Amino acid sequence: MTTKRKATKIKKLRNAEYYNFQEIQDKLYQQSKNNKVFTKLMDIITLEENILLAYRNIKKNKGSKTAGTDKLTINDISRWKTENIIKHIRKKLEWYEPKAVRRVEIPKPNGKTRPLGIPTIIDRIIQQSILQVLEPICEAKFHERNNGFRPCRSAEHAIAQTYRHIQINNLQYVIDIDIKGFFDNVQHAKLLKQMWSLGIRDKKLISIISAMLKAEIAGIGFPEKGTPQGGIISPLFANIVLNELDWWIASQWENIPTRHKYNTSNRTGRGGTYRALRTTTKLKECFIVRYADDFKIFCNNKNDAERIFIATKMWLKERLGLDINEEKSKIVNIHRHYSEFLGIKITARKKGKKKNGKDNYVIKSYINDKAFKRIKSKVKEHIKEIKKCTDSTKNYKTINNYNAYVMGVHNYYNMATHITKQIKEIAFIVNKELKKIDGIRKTPKDNNKTKCLPIKYYKSEQIRYIFNSVILPIGYVKHKRPMYKKSKVNKYTKEGRKEIYKELENINPYMLIYIMKNYIPNKSIEYNDNRLAVYVAQKGKCYITGETLKIGKMHCHHIKPIKNGGTDNYNNLTFLTENVHRLIHANNNEVISKYLKKLKLNSKQIEKLNKLREYAKLPTITAIHHLNS
Repeated sequence: MTTKRKATKIKKLRNAEYYNFQEIQDKLYQQSKNNKVFTKLMDIITLEENILLAYRNIKKNKGSKTAGTDKLTINDISRWKTENIIKHIRKKLEWYEPKAVRRVEIPKPNGKTRPLGIPTIIDRIIQQSILQVLEPICEAKFHERNNGFRPCRSAEHAIAQTYRHIQINNLQYVIDIDIKGFFDNVQHAKLLKQMWSLGIRDKKLISIISAMLKAEIAGIGFPEKGTPQGGIISPLFANIVLNELDWWIASQWENIPTRHKYNTSNRTGRGGTYRALRTTTKLKECFIVRYADDFKIFCNNKNDAERIFIATKMWLKERLGLDINEEKSKIVNIHRHYSEFLGIKITARKKGKKKNGKDNYVIKSYINDKAFKRIKSKVKEHIKEIKKCTDSTKNYKTINNYNAYVMGVHNYYNMATHITKQIKEIAFIVNKELKKIDGIRKTPKDNNKTKCLPIKYYKSEQIRYIFNSVILPIGYVKHKRPMYKKSKVNKYTKEGRKEIYKELENINPYMLIYIMKNYIPNKSIEYNDNRLAVYVAQKGKCYITGETLKIGKMHCHHIKPIKNGGTDNYNNLTFLTENVHRLIHANNNEVISKYLKKLKLNSKQIEKLNKLREYAKLPTITAIHHLNS
């Protein structure tokens, strides 16, 4: 049952649509595009739909099981009644005083540590509630070159932009700027002013965010600046701070206004404009590509690069109060040296001539040295763990962990043009160690590859098995050209969402709204939230009969009853028609016969029904009983 449901469950859950909040977010996005000033955002933040959506989004976050200073996790909150959590959040927001933030030191690959701030679970739900309202407003104002911590954006898009500027636009000089302790040095007053300039002018909300920024850090005190890494809303704050930088750099060249309209020839729609600017002005050609606080500025010549480097350094200090790390910040001639970005080291090498007779340069990129060393070390650790295991269950888990790591490396670092050559070095070590493991073989024991092998690895001859557990080949990887984000893709427009995922099949949106609005009183928020997910996974149909569910005639059933130790977890719930639900719990033979006559179930449906009756510790309905009915 669980397997079938997982097959139909959409991986990227459309939570905002579950809770009828997508339309509100779309409206905020469009209004922000039209430069509306927002003065009553708290009315939206405290909406029932928004709070319940925040709970759902937090619940899906792995960090939700990490406790804050109050020692509570999402598991504690999940037992609260739905109406109680809504009232609690609303009351907290009337006069918001965040609890102290728990501070944790997270080890970095270089042996140092990074401080992480963990708010309490209630404060995280409040931050998520605010984020869901602020994000569409800010998305409408953010620049195209900002690729980090945004919906539908990734490191791939930043690398794609980088490759284009080097290879297509032939920008030879790269300004690498490292901001010193960015998250620890964000100026609170400046951030609030920037939010005001984006049109976020609800004074109560601004005061809540101010309190959030100044929340006590346990064992340290009250911060005068900075945003804690680990806070739900901190990445959005970081993007708001640096959004001003993006637009300032763009105003120097990319978005500079001209008196005439020119023909376009590239994806920015300003190809003709750039040609005119190059030939008729002395302006400094430059483009920014940013991922969070990691960014590069691309220039045409060394003189321009030096001037822009100095100007950017001064601008960051004067406008944002941020210093740069002098040792790590530099100008790189990409035709001669490597520039590192997001774990990739990039250069350009000469390859033939262009049609105009100029030298042609192509991208040459690798996993950077630190990341490569870390991957090699991590893979060795995984192989050691596999070799240690003698128990088949533990062995299965350790192999799964190794495979997940291998796929993660492949999926991220295949942006490097020379990844295949690099990974061969690690593959040689892995293959050598695998040969030492007893039971290693080239085919699974039952010769059924389809059960355990990801599609993209089908053609590999490097696949190995320990019994029926597949060990994915780390050496089987090819370079994949990083792609630009499609311009149509947008989380906050109807057309944009169609590009992201298909429409929910056979789901009545009014039924979703009904289920959300009519949560079951005295039931936990976990139960009411999972009801929505189960309804969508079953495509609005009864688990037993496949009949379309109707208001007033559908029940959400605990597969293993609460009295028998069942929970409100997603996997323990299923939707049934009222008659099927009554039949599951029926004890009287006459009642059972009555509902069997009404439902006219076939043998497969009876089998499903009996499984649910077994969980309820009720006698199964026999074939004879079924025939008599």
